[in-house]
Amino acid sequence: MEGNSARQIKSICVFCGSNPRKKCKVSRGSNNLGKVLAKRKIHLVYGGGSLGLTGCVSTAAHVGRSQVLGIIPTALAEGNFVGKIVGEELRVPTLQDRIWKMLDNSNAFIALPGGIGTLEENFQIASWAQLNIHHKPIGLLNVDGFFNKLLSFLDQAGEEN
Repeated sequence: MEGNSARQIKSICVFCGSNPRKKCKVSRGSNNLGKVLAKRKIHLVYGGGSLGLTGCVSTAAHVGRSQVLGIIPTALAEGNFVGKIVGEELRVPTLQDRIWKMLDNSNAFIALPGGIGTLEENFQIASWAQLNIHHKPIGLLNVDGFFNKLLSFLDQAGEEN
């Protein structure tokens, strides 16, 4: 990517949780992100499904006429673990294939609140940036201070290494 301006970002991959029991503030933040993506005509790439925050961000982007691509491993899609895909669906064999497809289809990455899977995906993308596999922007949407302790930990880890 030549620069980091929002105009050059055509698609953003969003990592977030699919747990349907998230707090209202976090759900509103996810919904707002989807609306902003649509307003700016930025395509959404996400892990697929319609539950929890994935459903909030993908539905808001889709309703706003943003192109939405859900990339999902076949086992998750067939097991009906994440609900129905919003937008276009791309099935891949494994989680590792999914993260590569997300990288290929995105100009930037944002993590919303989520669990182990969300953190794993975000850290993998961040690790690949450190290894110069890509040079795409990565961010955390720190809704309601969700990532405060993680950010403190990362500050401490950076100071000690």
